[in-house]
Amino acid sequence: MTGKEVPRVFKYALKDLQAENDKLDDHRLLARKVRDALFKAGMVAGYAREYKAHPSLQTINSLVALHEVMPEELRDTKTLRRTDIPIEFYEKTGGALFRSIYGETTESVQGLLDTIYPDMGNSPRVAGGVSFTFRQDGSQIRLVMIQWHLDGARRRGATIEEARTVRTMSMEVAALSGIQWRDGVPGVKDFIENKQ
Repeated sequence: MTGKEVPRVFKYALKDLQAENDKLDDHRLLARKVRDALFKAGMVAGYAREYKAHPSLQTINSLVALHEVMPEELRDTKTLRRTDIPIEFYEKTGGALFRSIYGETTESVQGLLDTIYPDMGNSPRVAGGVSFTFRQDGSQIRLVMIQWHLDGARRRGATIEEARTVRTMSMEVAALSGIQWRDGVPGVKDFIENKQ
């Protein structure tokens, strides 16, 4: 998605939400979620602003385009994140979230992240459990990661239907983006043991 499509998607979602209700807090929450999704995408894909950069790297352009169509009452003027909390707090809460997502595989996943790049191992704890996925050769690694995330969604309370819907949508987006699967994509398990 390029900067041109972001405002279109946002306006469509906002119009749909406005048809449901007129609660400004709900509209503001939508705006914040879209901005935050772009911000987090930039962490993974980069924040390149150059016009000739690959569309997936135009996070700044997308945020500018979104801002230009953002109603004044839905704009934020200050950071929503606490800047006075010590890093140890994020390590503690992020670690707990990470364990709740990865369950019985926590130690092996953490070990993998620590081994491949120590900063990568620390980022889920510091970022509150947000994990970053690097593109790697070898479909086995990707398939294991997909299974971890599907299982994690179930451990965190997603219904089997919700997890299957997200899996299907992700596969459709991947196909439209030209991604081809070498092997089958893991399915959603009926039962997930919730070890923390």
